[in-house]
Amino acid sequence: MANDNPMPHFLKPTAMDRFAGQIFTSMLKLGIGFKHNFILEVRGRKSGKVFTTPVNLLFLNGRTYLCAVRGETQWVRNARAAGRVTLTKGSRREDYAVRELPVVERPEPLKEFLDRFAMSVQRFYSVKKGAPLSAFAECSRTMPVFELTKPTN
Repeated sequence: MANDNPMPHFLKPTAMDRFAGQIFTSMLKLGIGFKHNFILEVRGRKSGKVFTTPVNLLFLNGRTYLCAVRGETQWVRNARAAGRVTLTKGSRREDYAVRELPVVERPEPLKEFLDRFAMSVQRFYSVKKGAPLSAFAECSRTMPVFELTKPTN
């Protein structure tokens, strides 16, 4: 997977973000959540331990994306190294292969992600909801995006 991100950065979650994430994860474990809400499981690149975090998936033009608006998070680094992730909700579990999008392919999914989930993600973007696609060039350099596909093996 190509990591052509020239400006790695990470926006650390606050204590309130971590608390809200724990509550949200508990709800998702019970199967409670919208169509786009899942728990992401990814194996640690060093420890081999499975780590989890709640995520919103973006379904766009028949494809499924994970957008890392906080930047170079641990789940991003682990997904990049593993090449696969698991999504869970309630008793449902699905494995996916991941393909990191090159910077030039990121603006459209990042714009759509902001337009759909602005209430929870606007604070991570340097542009406002509804901005033109061309405004997302800078975000694309610091926000990794992965396309999820069913693994072939």
